[in-house]
Amino acid sequence: MKVAARRGASAGTMTTGTARGTRHAHCTRAVAAACAMHAARFACRTRCALVALAVFGAVSFAGPARADELTGTLKKIHDDGVVVLGVREASIPFSYFDGKGTVGYSQIIALQIVGEIKKSLGMPQLKVHEITVTSSNRTPMLLNNQIDLECGSTTHTVERENVAAFSNSFFQYAVRMITRKSSGITDFPDLAGKPVVTTAGTSDERLLRRLNTDKHLNMRITSARDHLEAFTALKDDRAVAFVMDEPIVYGFKATDPHPDDFVVTGTPLGYEVYACMFRKGDEPFRDLVNGVIARGQTSGDAERLYERWFTQPIPPHGINLNFPLSEQNRALFAHPNDRALD
Repeated sequence: MKVAARRGASAGTMTTGTARGTRHAHCTRAVAAACAMHAARFACRTRCALVALAVFGAVSFAGPARADELTGTLKKIHDDGVVVLGVREASIPFSYFDGKGTVGYSQIIALQIVGEIKKSLGMPQLKVHEITVTSSNRTPMLLNNQIDLECGSTTHTVERENVAAFSNSFFQYAVRMITRKSSGITDFPDLAGKPVVTTAGTSDERLLRRLNTDKHLNMRITSARDHLEAFTALKDDRAVAFVMDEPIVYGFKATDPHPDDFVVTGTPLGYEVYACMFRKGDEPFRDLVNGVIARGQTSGDAERLYERWFTQPIPPHGINLNFPLSEQNRALFAHPNDRALD
């Protein structure tokens, strides 16, 4: 019995040893598994950290430009701490003074570009200064660094490319005339021998004078300082017609106290486009400006902006121009470009 007991005890001891060995093996495997899991988690965290570092690096690279890398207009704006916009006084509804400040279709585009400049330079508090320009002095003021950007009602022509650079076009239009409904004038040959007004320094002036010479119309052409002065000449009967961009004359007609006294008429002298104007040889600034305009046009924002200024009441008197989006402008928005049409 004792032997059996010792054997039993021995057997019990052996059983206990085997169990301990088994638990030790399980523990070892558990530790190994935990270590493996920890290693995997560490590797994952390491990979995530590397990815985050890469992403952060990419974001940093796409952030504000370094001051020592800036050139041209962006460097000037950065160093001066201000961007200077050339604005118009009475280019309704593109750029005009409404009694409180400069507003309009083109002015909104200019301010969108200013927003992108602030982002590009990392200068959210960048100051904006406006200088009123006319058709005659806008280019000299640009070339003399008095303004940095002009988005008003400036026509992009091949000839003007010799002295200035132009953005993607933001509006296409026809050149026509506005006259009194009672004048009986319906087309340009009716202007033969009569006093006609246009605005000095415009492409319309060039087209009108060429027509006068080519067709021997003997028109007595007066070139006014600005659009408002030209329309005033028509209203005062110092001219029988005001020849200008179609949307401009529609703007004057709509905002006049007696709009039904006037009619926009005439076979178009030509088709042209408006664009923002800036200094030549400045590719970084061109890319920034064109990027803003192209994104607006292809996203649908440009069409909504058009509707706001041409088919809805506009300040200051709530006049509606009722000038729907043309197929030409719809095509322009679908395919942004910076080509002159002449």
